[in-house]
Amino acid sequence: MKKPISATIDKKLVYWISSQLKDNLKYRNKSHLIEVAIRLLKKEEENKS
Repeated sequence: MKKPISATIDKKLVYWISSQLKDNLKYRNKSHLIEVAIRLLKKEEENKS
């Protein structure tokens, strides 16, 4: 089950996210892109341990 959250991020990151969503091939929407990014960060942190 997914749970909505709220976050405040830098304007440059918002522009970058928007640019990544233009082709609609990799990410369905902002939430999908952010979830993928967090999963990658989590995996990277787990591999350090």
